[in-house]
Amino acid sequence: MFGFSDETYIDVASGDGGAGCVSFHREKFVPKGGPDGGDGGKGGDVVFIVKDNLRTLGHLKAVRTYKAENGRPGQGDRCFGRNGKDVEIPVPPGTVIRDAQTGELIKDLTGLDRFVFLKGGKGGLGNWHFRTAVRQAPKFAQPGEKGESMRIGIELQIIADIGFVGFPNAGKSSLLNMLTNARSKVAGYPFTTKIPQLGVMRYDDRDIVLADIPGILEGASTGLGMGIKFLKHISRTNGLAYLVDVSDDNYLDAYEILKRELREFSSELVEKKSIIIVTKMDEGDDAWTRYGEIKSRYPEMTVLPLSIYMDELLEPVKHEFMHLAHKEDDKERADGGFTTKVDNDAEYRDEE
Repeated sequence: MFGFSDETYIDVASGDGGAGCVSFHREKFVPKGGPDGGDGGKGGDVVFIVKDNLRTLGHLKAVRTYKAENGRPGQGDRCFGRNGKDVEIPVPPGTVIRDAQTGELIKDLTGLDRFVFLKGGKGGLGNWHFRTAVRQAPKFAQPGEKGESMRIGIELQIIADIGFVGFPNAGKSSLLNMLTNARSKVAGYPFTTKIPQLGVMRYDDRDIVLADIPGILEGASTGLGMGIKFLKHISRTNGLAYLVDVSDDNYLDAYEILKRELREFSSELVEKKSIIIVTKMDEGDDAWTRYGEIKSRYPEMTVLPLSIYMDELLEPVKHEFMHLAHKEDDKERADGGFTTKVDNDAEYRDEE
């Protein structure tokens, strides 16, 4: 029903408390029953509910205002007014709440199921509370407290274990489709991915979430192409996979260009653990030579080859993703049966 939406603004307000009641007991043969005004009910709260089945904020663009119910006033015979109903706002996992004017972070809802954002006003006390020995017939009661209101920004930051970073048409969607149940659009032209895509990869009885964001162009930090709008969706990942197309003319510089664009967005992104995946190894006779050049240029990095037509190259990639997602130590990686770098390039070349 709704398209992908990752940020919006809404107005929220909690309910006012109900007023206390001014009442005096009236009963036959009890001419001076005294004050019996009940308390007003509490105003409803503004509550955010995190729902796993939601993926976007599109529903919040259809309804922009959320107000909780006011508390009902008290009544005679010390009857309390009914509390106002809460207003519940459903949001997807990864949602953060910001001040609409300053942009300041108010609350990160990660790991929460329910969060009371604005509390409703307290109900006023009825006149029954104000009786004393010298003031036996108080003719006043408390008004209810006012609720709170605020304009807030709602932002979605997708929660994933590993984020894919690369130029348009670098093979990110193909890799996501190969490793997960995702069905991202794949075509021979750039920007087939226009919104972030998620997929779950299962390996060694563990699940990790992979995120494919739209391709980055050199100069994206200055507004070129689709810009860096979706980079916030990989800000929470444990690791990054830089996908470099071996058939591109800038294959040797691609990694540095991508890092530079990420650094313009957030210096924390480039500090994340990362690997380089050299894609489209089946294209051209010099693909393996170029792969070797990339691996030699970045000896401190794990550099892995990949082709959608060579299944044997997938296993090292899967194993490395599990390391990035779960932060295993080097010993555990060595004992896992796969080296962090592909040392049998010659074997793949012979099979090709």
